[in-house]
Amino acid sequence: MALMRRALGCIVVVVMAAAGPAAQQRPVESDQDVLIGLERRWNEAFYKKDVAFIDSILAEEFIATYDDGTRGDRRKELALAAEFNQQVESAVQDDFVVKVYRDTAVVWFTLNLVGIRNGQRSELQLQYTDVWVVRDGRWQCVSTQSTRITQR
Repeated sequence: MALMRRALGCIVVVVMAAAGPAAQQRPVESDQDVLIGLERRWNEAFYKKDVAFIDSILAEEFIATYDDGTRGDRRKELALAAEFNQQVESAVQDDFVVKVYRDTAVVWFTLNLVGIRNGQRSELQLQYTDVWVVRDGRWQCVSTQSTRITQR
């Protein structure tokens, strides 16, 4: 019996060593962390015109309600990203709240924008509400709504 336990112990050590230190130390990201990361990458992708990334996270039935009350679909959102030409000095997201309901999540956050608009320095604060669903093992956004809080 002692020999069997010793052999089993050796097998565990070999398996853990084969997995390597990265596998032993890499924490698993929570859904909340993944969603905040996707929101941050989406924000960066928009200003960099990274349409391919945005395309990868938007569901086919995606609907946006913009801060002026207009709506757009997936095609419009991708076109807006491709055509973006505003001078943005900073775009900081904060105040994240993430609620996950099985394969659906709602993400609320604030976006603080600073840039040049019509030759003048402009600051804008928007509140966002995004709805995400899990499809094929990855999160996709089905809806976004932004509300303008301030503009100076």
